[in-house]
Amino acid sequence: LWIGLRGWHHHQNIVFYEERNFQGRSYECDTDCPDMHPHFSRCNSIRVESGCWVLYERPNYSGFQYYFLRRGEYPDYMRTMGMNDCIRSCRMIPVHGGPFRMRFYERQDMGGRMMELEDDCPNLTDRFNMSDFHSCHVMDGHWLGYEQPNYTGRHFYLRPGEYRKYSDWGSMSSRMGSIR
Repeated sequence: LWIGLRGWHHHQNIVFYEERNFQGRSYECDTDCPDMHPHFSRCNSIRVESGCWVLYERPNYSGFQYYFLRRGEYPDYMRTMGMNDCIRSCRMIPVHGGPFRMRFYERQDMGGRMMELEDDCPNLTDRFNMSDFHSCHVMDGHWLGYEQPNYTGRHFYLRPGEYRKYSDWGSMSSRMGSIR
């Protein structure tokens, strides 16, 4: 959950550059973009002027989710993050001051045992005595889930809505170790 965003500007802006160190052709974005391929062929550096962003490997917010980016400069983004230079869509994480509420389910289609969260959880296994979740429903807020405890490992951006199976939130497994 993004309590820290309350004081941020509502206008969000990110600039992608084809080459390292902010060189080459650039593309500026201030909203979600489902297909960036028409604007540039590769991306090697990024400047986040404001806001928070999630980048995706494929169009329409699919494929691998690259790291969540906050305001700052990333002069050699792809090498630093150990990724390839292919970014095909991006999504802005809106400013949200609360409330925050979501439910995890043991089985797909909101079946089995249900667990509810209203705050950060650094270790879902400790909290709920399980680490495999097959569906979830985000009622309020925007969340980042992580495969491992303590907000490490691959992450998944979850915005309000129903996720009937773990692949709906972009995961290849039902494992979720922490969320915030």
